[in-house]
Amino acid sequence: MSIDKNSEIVIVGAGCFGLSTAYHLLKRGYSRITLLDSAEKLPAPHAASTDINKIVRSSYADLFYAKFARDAIAEWTNDTELWGDAYHESGVVVLVSGDAGSYADQAYENDVKLGARVEPLADAAALRNAFPPGVKTCSFEGRKGYLNLDGGWAHSSQGIERLMWRVRAMGARIVAGKAAVDLVKAGGKTVGVKCADGSVFPAGLVVIAAGSWTASSFPSLKLSEKCTATGQSVGKIQLTPEEAEVYRKNPVYLDLTTGFYIFPPSEQNIVKCAIHTAGYTNPQPTREYGPTVSTPVFVGSHAEQASRVPKRALQELRQGLAAVFPDLAAKPWHSTRMCWYLDTPDEDWLIGFHPSDPQVVLATAGSGHAYKFLPVLGRLVADAIEGTMALELVKKFAVDRPTHSVVHSRPDFEVRKLEFNDMCTEADLLPPPSTNL
Repeated sequence: MSIDKNSEIVIVGAGCFGLSTAYHLLKRGYSRITLLDSAEKLPAPHAASTDINKIVRSSYADLFYAKFARDAIAEWTNDTELWGDAYHESGVVVLVSGDAGSYADQAYENDVKLGARVEPLADAAALRNAFPPGVKTCSFEGRKGYLNLDGGWAHSSQGIERLMWRVRAMGARIVAGKAAVDLVKAGGKTVGVKCADGSVFPAGLVVIAAGSWTASSFPSLKLSEKCTATGQSVGKIQLTPEEAEVYRKNPVYLDLTTGFYIFPPSEQNIVKCAIHTAGYTNPQPTREYGPTVSTPVFVGSHAEQASRVPKRALQELRQGLAAVFPDLAAKPWHSTRMCWYLDTPDEDWLIGFHPSDPQVVLATAGSGHAYKFLPVLGRLVADAIEGTMALELVKKFAVDRPTHSVVHSRPDFEVRKLEFNDMCTEADLLPPPSTNL
């Protein structure tokens, strides 16, 4: 369908997908754009994109994402007026398995093919030497990998804030505290968005970019079979300034065979780690639309970007730390967080018109790997809206596509149900006895 550039476009969600979409539509001359977000404060404290850091990597087994990530890295690097110092090119150490069919090894081949600045780390000694002198690592016996110098990490909250300032300056309206709960229909067509407080925002086009809240906020669209909200467990460790200096020049560490990853210390001397895995679900009944839908939940939130995580997940994080930086594994946790993603079975995004509603566009389902594309992600959505997206990408991101057969980036595809009686306590944040490591 053709969208007039003076049409009212309402974007539900002022996070990664929503802001990037607004930015690229504004660049193309669309003049009436409103972003709605349920959070009273923006950036939304519990959004996946609101955090201290996210990996920026081009190491993908899928050649499209590898190329697109390099486009994004070029924008992070070159457009300093917009992004400032949000992006840090620390390099990314990627561990591989040696199996040519594995995700990690295919990612290496793509990085080489695309001309990335890659340094092979062929053995344990080379892996240890990829980290600065003074950093105590594990032995890495029997392991190998590579250092991709064209990558690192981005201060994710800072990137969101900077893009939010830019889209406001370009004329977009951003309205906080508006939880979208339904689409407004007239004559069988979507004509707006209804919010929990009863307010209605008229629209000629609605873009749903609500992240992990997408399926539960719009149950009438019946998206739960296409995407699932999953909670990933994050752990953070507070270092002293002296300790942080030891690890300050570390590259990002990413083990694509186990999913464990860890960042260099932040400006506040906090080290964050997580495991890229299938995560946890929180199935909840919907109104009149049938099956349950996994819905984000934050248990025992004691800070804007903190919440309790399952004990099992915290133990797995500790084990991951011990297998890389044993000194860090002996320290207490500063905080933990459930980071909620919207996942598809094949890890491809949902971008395009809803098959039953030509006034609704989906721009969501980051599947745990969208943030790095913040500078360019909205380009795809704008192409979809304008009908200029390449046919192979229309099929790749279609809401009603059959699940693609892919090599998954996550090593464990077992989704677990969140059990509220098994969440970590303050005692679980304490340093473990050395015999447990």
